[in-house]
Amino acid sequence: MSTFLNAKELAELTGVRIGKDGKTREQMQAAELKRMKIPHFVNARGCPVVARAVVEGGAQQPTPQHKGWEPALA
Repeated sequence: MSTFLNAKELAELTGVRIGKDGKTREQMQAAELKRMKIPHFVNARGCPVVARAVVEGGAQQPTPQHKGWEPALA
């Protein structure tokens, strides 16, 4: 299994299979991913790239909670 979603999976996720109104499919997919707040980047070919772990909900490490400053009482 690939680290990134393939073109078919990306089309299914975004619901965009073809371009329209003078925009390419890739431009429309990137706009939809941004609207859905899905982390992605656009590669050198202009295609949006989404990590599979983002969609599948891979294991995430919890953000460490900062407990604030405490004086050292010795």
